[in-house]
Amino acid sequence: MYMKLSHRVPYVFFRATFVISALVFLAGAVSPVLADGSPFAPQTKIRLTIVQWMPAKGQYERWDALGGDYTVSDERAVFLPLLGSLSVGNLDNAGLTSEIAKRLQEKIGLVQTPTVSIEIIEYPPIYVIGDVTTPGEYKFRSGLTVLQSLAMSGGPVRAASQQQSQTVRLAGELRDIDHSLLRSAAKIARLQAEMAGAKEITFEQPLGADQQFATGIYNQERVIFEARASALDRQSKSLAELRDLLTTEIDTLQEKLKGADDNIGSVEEQLSSVKTLVERGLTVTSRQMDLQRLLTTYRSDRLDLVTAIMRGRQAISETTRNLEGLNDGRRSELASELQSEQAALDQLKLKREMTQKLLLDELSTGDASRTRGEEPLLTFTVSRRDKGQVNQLPASEMTALLPGDVVRVVQSRIAEGPSQSQAIPGVPTEDGTHSNQASQ
Repeated sequence: MYMKLSHRVPYVFFRATFVISALVFLAGAVSPVLADGSPFAPQTKIRLTIVQWMPAKGQYERWDALGGDYTVSDERAVFLPLLGSLSVGNLDNAGLTSEIAKRLQEKIGLVQTPTVSIEIIEYPPIYVIGDVTTPGEYKFRSGLTVLQSLAMSGGPVRAASQQQSQTVRLAGELRDIDHSLLRSAAKIARLQAEMAGAKEITFEQPLGADQQFATGIYNQERVIFEARASALDRQSKSLAELRDLLTTEIDTLQEKLKGADDNIGSVEEQLSSVKTLVERGLTVTSRQMDLQRLLTTYRSDRLDLVTAIMRGRQAISETTRNLEGLNDGRRSELASELQSEQAALDQLKLKREMTQKLLLDELSTGDASRTRGEEPLLTFTVSRRDKGQVNQLPASEMTALLPGDVVRVVQSRIAEGPSQSQAIPGVPTEDGTHSNQASQ
């Protein structure tokens, strides 16, 4: 019995070790975003693919008109063609795909739900601020920890010259962001004017903006506005002229149709008279046959005219649909472009806010110097948005981050003064004496 137990102990030990290792591996492999239950944080970029099985063709067909790249708004919603605004809420990947497929089936009236897949292209970035070498915006990836974000930002050590160059760099980035905000706002004003059918663009003059730079941007947007309006007007006129031309052609064909009806009536009268004469033996039969052939030719010509009129009316209907669809397609294109630009503007505003905070932190800590030979004590705080509020959470080096988190790194510095040197024997004071001499 002792021998059997001795053989089972290693087996049980290794099996327990394997199970524990597997659980640890799986726990570490779970993405913090997925563990939160909703991978679609605000400003997350996703790629939507929709396919449907076509039994008649024996293959899948992609719905490229509905698929594409989309951005989750700050209100945690996605605007999709045909479906409109779709709230993401706390849905995960499977829940959102199921909801889109169900709504498409109800909207279009499909027998079977289409196959929907969602791929996350890019997560919202994280921001590292405080006592780090290169504070700023960094790309998020699953499993990112506070310690890794500290390494991405260059670590806690920064020289005075590096701090000064960092301040200059942040000031330049802030200026570039302001210019980008001005461009984006001007483009949005132009798109809104195009959608409203306005004759001119009304720009809102931002406070403190470079007037010369703003004037150049506004002039560029006016040129684009006028060029696109002229192109749309030319297309509309071309379709309207084509419709008028087809209408005139139909009127001409109808006049010809009246002449053909008159010819047919005349030949029919002659044929009736000739038939009477042939029955009485007063004329030959060939005369009757010639009139019958002529009547057949006139009737064939009349059918050709009727067919041409029907084709002309069909062309008029198609031209009218194209003329109406030109404006509808233009509005749809403008709405999609406006939505993308507004999302970019929101992202620029968030980036400007973070860059401004980084610059203020840089200026406030620019005069502080790190004590040489001293191991820094780092404390971490994570600012995280949850349900429209920003919560500050104490963190450690191994804390897992979520998209959009702001990591603040604070480096504690031990103040050096006479009281410390008196407490430690042999440490020189500010006047060069030692602690034991001062105590005496």
